[in-house]
Amino acid sequence: MTSQSQGIQQLLQAEKRAKDKLDEAKKRKGKRLRQAKEEAVAETDQYRMQMEKDFRLKQSKIMGSQSHLSDEIEEQTLEKIKELNGSYNKCMESVIKQLLSMVCDMKPEVHVNYRATN
Repeated sequence: MTSQSQGIQQLLQAEKRAKDKLDEAKKRKGKRLRQAKEEAVAETDQYRMQMEKDFRLKQSKIMGSQSHLSDEIEEQTLEKIKELNGSYNKCMESVIKQLLSMVCDMKPEVHVNYRATN
């Protein structure tokens, strides 16, 4: 009977060792999964930061060129305004004289389509 109880003890000890190894393997697996998750999060964050950096760079290029275009348009507008003001000042007096002469120097005439009815 001793040999049987010794065999049972060995089986129980083997079962306990197997259970311990299984628990240890589960712990290692859980630890590895957490580590893999942390690595994935870190990699994702790094990728996101790189993409945001690229986006900001492209955005600054586009916005920079847009501000350059708006500055150029503003400059052209001011130049055109100066040109029109110069033209106005240059021609204003002659146009006013021409208008006054047309209004003041009227020559009354009978219209060609007028018919006298008697």
